[in-house]
Amino acid sequence: MTKNKIVWNTIFLLTVFLLTIYGVFYGEDLGAMMDALRKADIRWLLPGVALVTFFIWGESIIIWYMMRSFGIRLKKRICFLFSSVGFFFSCITPSATGGQPMQIYFMKKERIPIPFATVILMIITITYKLVLVVVGLGVMCFGRGFMHRYLGGILPVFYLGVALNVFCVTFMTILVFHPILAESVIEKGMNFMERFHILKRSQTRREKFHAAMQVYRETAVYLKEHGMVLFYVILITFVQRMALFAVTWMVYLAFHMKGTSMWDVVFLQAVISVSVDMLPLPGGMGISESLFLKIFLPVFGAITLPAMVVSRGLGYYSQLFISALFTVVAQIYYSAVRSESEKD
Repeated sequence: MTKNKIVWNTIFLLTVFLLTIYGVFYGEDLGAMMDALRKADIRWLLPGVALVTFFIWGESIIIWYMMRSFGIRLKKRICFLFSSVGFFFSCITPSATGGQPMQIYFMKKERIPIPFATVILMIITITYKLVLVVVGLGVMCFGRGFMHRYLGGILPVFYLGVALNVFCVTFMTILVFHPILAESVIEKGMNFMERFHILKRSQTRREKFHAAMQVYRETAVYLKEHGMVLFYVILITFVQRMALFAVTWMVYLAFHMKGTSMWDVVFLQAVISVSVDMLPLPGGMGISESLFLKIFLPVFGAITLPAMVVSRGLGYYSQLFISALFTVVAQIYYSAVRSESEKD
């Protein structure tokens, strides 16, 4: 990531953060909110932090497991650094676009071939979004009462989120399992846009496109040869995602609330993730807070705002802090490794 991109991403992140703070807290009784926050039982919040750490650790186990299938032996703590780097840069860049390039950058320091790293991260992306698609479609098909009770005010956003995730997973699946068809369709589309001057002719763009298609072909070969690996990756990803959604249940318990089932709380948080995952905002900032205040109102009542502050503080900001901490550790570690290699 270039210095210019880092600067612009930082400015964008701070702008969205300040607008979110203004939009959420403008006109609210901050004194009453602070009183409610002080009543939260920290004994339930600490398990919430543990669940966030487990969420980050879950991806590191997937990376470790898939690396082994390629015959690459890495220590789990190194994979945890890769996972932390990915989550940190995903948290601070629009549509989480910065995570994987930075993971590949650090994986190169372990002499991991870029094609292997790219295929592994591609599969993680597909399974990550596949879990959201399964959750979203499951709620739509089997949770009519749930939707009527909680989601009446945000159904258009929820449907849009499901549709975008379904499109993304379908498109990536076609790219993986029908790469020749996909390459032909996309190339014709590029030719069409260049002919009508929607896009400028660019040899560099075409070279990058063909390189990307090669990655999809390699991913298809991997999936065909490692079906059980994919099954276990999907299983771990599902547990990993549920752990993060369950953070809000810890918040529910911390405020001594009763009357709502754990699964209602978990799936309401899942609905937020489905709705905002494809939107071009770092960490879904702004829209996540707004959706929480709407759909969790029947659950938390008068303390919905304090509950949102704690839930987002754990689910997003503690994730940002933990991953940032270990991103710094990764940078220090690989700087030290480089220094040692130069001495040798």
